[in-house]
Amino acid sequence: MNPFRPLLRIRPRVLPAYRITSHRALSLTPRLLGLQITNPRADPTDPSATMSIVLTPRASSRLQAIQTRDSNPLLALRVTVESGGCHGFQYTISLSDKVNPAEDSLFTDEETGARVVLDEPSLELLKGSTVDYTQELIGSQFVVKNPLATSSCGCGTSFDIAGL
Repeated sequence: MNPFRPLLRIRPRVLPAYRITSHRALSLTPRLLGLQITNPRADPTDPSATMSIVLTPRASSRLQAIQTRDSNPLLALRVTVESGGCHGFQYTISLSDKVNPAEDSLFTDEETGARVVLDEPSLELLKGSTVDYTQELIGSQFVVKNPLATSSCGCGTSFDIAGL
């Protein structure tokens, strides 16, 4: 006789399914889901759509902490793309409180006050990307996960896009 036979009769308890969202979309549609977008840009490949990015809660929380520490609610994470690096393009991530209304799109999370600024050429290369904040033993940093990137270097700073 199998000693585990009594355990086989126990039915597992089915837990209710919970939907967990790991990020909030920052869309260029004005005032979508508590987000305010300044200077939205149409997607050149689909003029009926707008270009957007995603900001994770971890990145949003870290940006809010930086704004609070510096006593500057206008401080924003500026993400730009420049030519260079070992794969053709490289990310430049900095903090800035300056926004050029003619060239920049400003993504503001109304819940936390976190702000991300992208210029138009960078937004075209980063549309659909996720901005996250990582903490590792070697340090912490904001990172960009770009779905348009076909390859990238080991450190994740430079990337390549097919057809460019």
